Amino acid sequence: MKRDYYEVLGVSRTAGEQEIKSAYRKLALQYHPDRNPNNPEAEERFKECSEAYAVLADAEKRARYDRFGHAGVGAGAGQGFGGFDATVFSDFQDIFGDLFGFGDIFGQGGRRRSRAQRGADLREDLTLEFAEAVFGVTKQVQLRRPEECDQCKGSGVAPGKSPVTCTTCGGRGQMRYQQGFFSITRACSTCGGTGKLIVDPCPQCRGQGRITRDRVVTAKVPAGVDEGARILYSNEGEAGVYGGPPGDLYIVLHVKEHAFFEREGKDLHCTVPISISQAALGAEIQVPTLEGEDKLKIPEGTQTGATFKLKNKGVPVLNGRGRGDLFVEVKVQTPSKLTKRQRELLEELHATLAIENKPVSRSLLNKVREIFG
Repeated sequence: MKRDYYEVLGVSRTAGEQEIKSAYRKLALQYHPDRNPNNPEAEERFKECSEAYAVLADAEKRARYDRFGHAGVGAGAGQGFGGFDATVFSDFQDIFGDLFGFGDIFGQGGRRRSRAQRGADLREDLTLEFAEAVFGVTKQVQLRRPEECDQCKGSGVAPGKSPVTCTTCGGRGQMRYQQGFFSITRACSTCGGTGKLIVDPCPQCRGQGRITRDRVVTAKVPAGVDEGARILYSNEGEAGVYGGPPGDLYIVLHVKEHAFFEREGKDLHCTVPISISQAALGAEIQVPTLEGEDKLKIPEGTQTGATFKLKNKGVPVLNGRGRGDLFVEVKVQTPSKLTKRQRELLEELHATLAIENKPVSRSLLNKVREIFG
């Protein structure tokens, strides 16, 4: 007597399609003949759960089974091999392809592998000066890459010769094996699934179809790039194998730090010292920019930490229009050494100032800075 199909898979009669499929995957993995060589009991269990899945995975067959039992899905009730409907073969193909990496199940045929393969992508790192990243630059990048052999044109075969048919698989690129009642197709190990063999290799590339050469690529770095930016050069990577398309080249940019500018997106920041008298009386000072010095007006009563903005003195927008700004923070510098006359003058000034040394909240201090900023 055959066991109940639901019992075989260990699922309830109300189980959904995915639950049934998951249960079968688990059992197929456990009892597959490849994992249980010379084990008749495991082979029988494998056949049993495969038969159960073939029925329960098909909505029409499952309905007949639920109504009539095994009699409703016997050899005369269905179509195809062993009562299995061919419509569920694709499910078996998917399951065993995932579990065991088989190319084809039930001997339904497959395709030969193409010898041509896409070349690998390459990465080169390029270090830029700070100003080069801001304004853009053209650089020469040296790289070493496999390129198509000019003698065999990437075929790997000596000029005037041709690949021969693989005798192991007869040029099919596949070998068929019997696993119980399954016929399984795998790629030929001799030719790698291509169906062809190179017996007269090209003397220059030794049958590889590629040779390694040193090259120089001109990298045009646009204005406004930042640390970690990548520039893509299509088809500038490794040459493809046996006539396959080339890969791509990625140039990864690294930017050196500036002596005093700090970058935040498209804006620049720097700190400039000013004297006590400049802060108190106001002044016009020269501040650095990436394009030379520029004038900055310091108003009377400027507090240390005040920040001023110079428009359009920052970084150009990458692949866009406009520029960021330059923010200059001033720090009031207190002299550490005074002459006798300087001390006398500061003492006179101190006598005229009436400042109470009482704590103030940080929010009030920030408001004062915003007023003078």
